[in-house]
Amino acid sequence: MSLLTKIARLYHEQGVRQPEIAARLHISQSRVSRFLKEAVALGIVRTIVVPPAGVHSELEDGVQARYSLADVVVVDAADDDRGLLQALGSAGAAYLETTLTGSDRVGISSWSSTLLATVDAMAPRTTRTAETIVQVLGGVGNPAVQVQATHLTDRLARVTGADAVFFPAPGVVSTSAVRDALLADPYILEAVTEWPSLTVVLEGVGSLEPSLLLQNSGNAITAADQDALRRAGAVGDVCLRFFDADGTLVDAELHERVLGISSAELRAVPRKVAIAGGTRKHEAIRACLRGGWADVLITDVATAEYLLTPR
Repeated sequence: MSLLTKIARLYHEQGVRQPEIAARLHISQSRVSRFLKEAVALGIVRTIVVPPAGVHSELEDGVQARYSLADVVVVDAADDDRGLLQALGSAGAAYLETTLTGSDRVGISSWSSTLLATVDAMAPRTTRTAETIVQVLGGVGNPAVQVQATHLTDRLARVTGADAVFFPAPGVVSTSAVRDALLADPYILEAVTEWPSLTVVLEGVGSLEPSLLLQNSGNAITAADQDALRRAGAVGDVCLRFFDADGTLVDAELHERVLGISSAELRAVPRKVAIAGGTRKHEAIRACLRGGWADVLITDVATAEYLLTPR
């Protein structure tokens, strides 16, 4: 046991290589290797991981286990909205740059400040990292700014080298009949037919109250619609599919007027990546995870801590 411990200390504490240990102790290198393995088996040598500053492994593991997620990324973020967006955008960009494959068919929502920050933070790659980028929700806001909905799809397609499929329609219309008529248009139908084959979808998580981005661009959800959603118990949405505090889709007439991926199609996507954070969205993010609207979450420390508090 004394020799075993000595070999373990030479190798792990002093950084002496195995051939030198063998020469110094006049034993074979194979015996040194065998002793090192035995030291691990006996618990004499134990491996620990010390996360560097800014890495929140315990929070990530806790949220992942609590909500049965495939992956969680937690980042430090400044208290102000701008700092939060920069942090979430950088984390989202890093996640996508390391996890997208050349065969992925990626759906992306039309108008989200976190998704906008994510896509703008991505750098063009020398190899193709996605096959197709598909817009899954019509433009949200005033008609003058709905063209911004194509920016996300176009920009993400450019940085990944993928083909872009746009959804040239407003996100919300006045009646279900108008929605049905628009969905029959061949240019709009092109995107709709792509939705069942998506392998990844990138989501923002909305709270019932419109974000500053939506307020500035003209919120498509009217005050009357917001009141009706509130009465139905809605606390948040993904792609304008509104759910209650348990993540259950609410019974809302608005859903019949949304031009975008259906709740069933959205849930069927194998990897749903939600990039969201901030105090205003805490309840909506919790509900999103409870309802299974996301498989991967990229968020900030304060939100992760909120998600782990008993409720």
